[in-house]
Amino acid sequence: MSRLIVVSNRVNPPADPGVGTAGGLAMALSAALREDKGLWFGWSGHTVEPYTGQMSMQVVGGVTVALLDLDAQDEQEYYNGYANRTLWPLFHYRPDLVNYERSFDEGYERVNTRFAETLLPLIGPDDIIWVQDYHLIPLGRELRKRGVKNRIGFFLHIPWPARRILSTLPRHGELVESMFSYDLVGFQTEDDVEAFTDYAIHDAGAALEKDGVISAFGRRIRARAFPIGIDATDFEATLKSERAELFYKTMLNSQAGRKMLLGVDRLDYSKGLEERFTAYETLLANNPGMHGHLFLLQIATRSRDEVDAYQDLRGRLDNLSGKINGAYATVDWVPLRYVNRAYRRDELAGIYRAADIGLVTPLRDGMNLVAKEYVAAQDPENPGVLVLSQFAGAAEQMKDALIVNPLSREDVSEAVHRGLSMPLKERKRRWESLMENVRTNDVSRWRDDFVACLKTPIAELAGVE
Repeated sequence: MSRLIVVSNRVNPPADPGVGTAGGLAMALSAALREDKGLWFGWSGHTVEPYTGQMSMQVVGGVTVALLDLDAQDEQEYYNGYANRTLWPLFHYRPDLVNYERSFDEGYERVNTRFAETLLPLIGPDDIIWVQDYHLIPLGRELRKRGVKNRIGFFLHIPWPARRILSTLPRHGELVESMFSYDLVGFQTEDDVEAFTDYAIHDAGAALEKDGVISAFGRRIRARAFPIGIDATDFEATLKSERAELFYKTMLNSQAGRKMLLGVDRLDYSKGLEERFTAYETLLANNPGMHGHLFLLQIATRSRDEVDAYQDLRGRLDNLSGKINGAYATVDWVPLRYVNRAYRRDELAGIYRAADIGLVTPLRDGMNLVAKEYVAAQDPENPGVLVLSQFAGAAEQMKDALIVNPLSREDVSEAVHRGLSMPLKERKRRWESLMENVRTNDVSRWRDDFVACLKTPIAELAGVE
């Protein structure tokens, strides 16, 4: 019997599906695997000395998981090094922040080999393997080396960079060649597919065929966009929970009649938080009549504190938030509430619902499920307005948001002003269109479309017998 095997860097299905933070990957994969009775394989998040290669299996939140421990060197070189100091900034168009060391590259290859060797005995002859994200790009190649003939797909949750950006990475050609060990390579947006195809054609001499089929390195693969969504039905149900209601009422009381702008992000330089704060400062400077009548709540969950770029970002945001409050706050009004802690998914649902403006303004983002959660949380009779970066993958679908250039403080400031003064009729029209998209392009469709495409041989996709 065919199973779906999902492989990702971390295996972290929530024990309580109602609990989560601003991310969406764990919620999305858990929903898919519970329905398909599949297996989720990956790193436990723990390190052991020395490395043993031992694996443990358990059931968490209705999902069967297989966990592999790594050693401290693996964590430093593979995860903190190549994944987060090299690939993450590069793929988010920040080559100035890329830290490349040969030991990072070696650690990345070593851990992908360990994943392949440990996963191999778990693979049945009819299983479908779905590898997730930038941490594990070479895994398909390592499985093929060990004789795996199963259909293997890969999905990239973050942006794929333009070829001139990618070419700054040492051994970039080998990284792309490893992508051709998969049968299907999925991206969040058509823009990402075009960037990948552009590199394959111009730098790898690939031939482009019909239906997104690309031939290079002696293999034919298919590259296609599969925009990820949320579990809209489950999220709407979460809104009715006791915890969501409590946080909604708490926020309304805290607002004291003021308009609330809301940002919910991981603390990361790709999220455009500095630019967002600066745009808010511009809004305050240009609209003194708004003083005392609105505030920005920015929830920025700390992450990757061991990486210098994140430590530096946190310091700059602390200074900038202090500067804005120092310049504009009064004894009974704080214009910027800046919070560095995580909230449960049901708590966030209540907070989203209370916000008049949802600010989702990353400088680069694969999709950004916060944008979709914000829309799903709104009151249909009095919905808020989504202000969305043109560089978020979600902008390709959510065209009835107010689309902005996050690098322009004036653009973002004016969009917020427009959203705050938008008539109810227009807000409802925009929300209805956005919500239809959230419901239609949900996590089930993402899963079903990808898996169906992965199961279908290229010859059939192209209409060839």
